[in-house]
Amino acid sequence: MRLFTRIAISIFISTTVPILLLYLTVSGRVSFQTDMIVILTTGLIMMIWIYSSIVRPLEALRKATQNIKDGNLDFTLDVETDDEIGELTADFEEMRIRLKESQEEKLISDRESKELISNIAHDLKTPITTIRGYAEGILDGVAATPEMQDKYVRTIYNKSVEMTGLIEELTFYSKIDTNRIPYNFIRLKVRDYFDDCADEIRLDVEGKGIRFDYNCSVDPEELVIADPEQLHKVINNIVGNSVKYMNRDLKIITMNISDIGDFIQCDLSDTGKGVAKKDLTLIFERFYRTDASRNSSQGGSGIGLSIVKKIVEDHGGRIWASCEEGEGLTIHFILRKYVSPVGEQES
Repeated sequence: MRLFTRIAISIFISTTVPILLLYLTVSGRVSFQTDMIVILTTGLIMMIWIYSSIVRPLEALRKATQNIKDGNLDFTLDVETDDEIGELTADFEEMRIRLKESQEEKLISDRESKELISNIAHDLKTPITTIRGYAEGILDGVAATPEMQDKYVRTIYNKSVEMTGLIEELTFYSKIDTNRIPYNFIRLKVRDYFDDCADEIRLDVEGKGIRFDYNCSVDPEELVIADPEQLHKVINNIVGNSVKYMNRDLKIITMNISDIGDFIQCDLSDTGKGVAKKDLTLIFERFYRTDASRNSSQGGSGIGLSIVKKIVEDHGGRIWASCEEGEGLTIHFILRKYVSPVGEQES
């Protein structure tokens, strides 16, 4: 019953009953005592009705407001009526739920940020220690020959590059959290783009004793809309992850680009140790790590594949993984083809 209806009924009864009883008393049909009993009873009933339908819900809302003011969101507001106060109570309860969800998300975000800083701080210690050690070696004259000096300087350079990568990952993470990833979408020829990526990957991994196999069966004229820099980050992160967990004598990374109708699919496989099937859906979660313990050779911030997932989805694509444990891991992602407008095709 709507609040206006309740008030109207209350006013009608409060006005009508005394007038009716006065008429009956004057006409001698009821006694004065009966008149007073009926009026008092009617007043009591109306008071209970008004209290239960208006005052009690308002009091519950007042207590809820005080709880929120004190920072307590662990309570529930029950909607007891279907009038305006009931609607207000329902809206208030929805607001409480959203505030609680927002509070929980903030706690998770704060915890993840602290974990990220802790991870990167841990991973920075190793290259910093190495740089310091080799620099001291040069200063103390340990690297006495030009060959040794060249080796020390190259090591310092490589470790500084590693540190730069960790810092860039931290910077990129902050952009993800604020949805400020700088995208520059353009039309890319699939074959040309992935051919260039393959050449770069081959040059990098073959220097680490890893064989790289590449195949592209896509028509040379097929296009996708993508940001070349961010898509490059996707491929590099996946390949870097494969290199990190490559633990076999026969080390192979394979990239296969195929046409699957409306999409272009990229499959990046390795012969590493793989991932347990139960973890396949978890590897793209932020800070997920397959290793319980951290070490210098397989360290990392734990956000590499979560960054990959974010970029692919921002491109309107999808990413997933498949593997047989101990037989390597394959990361698949798809991008929608670019279809030229009719007028552009004719021209």
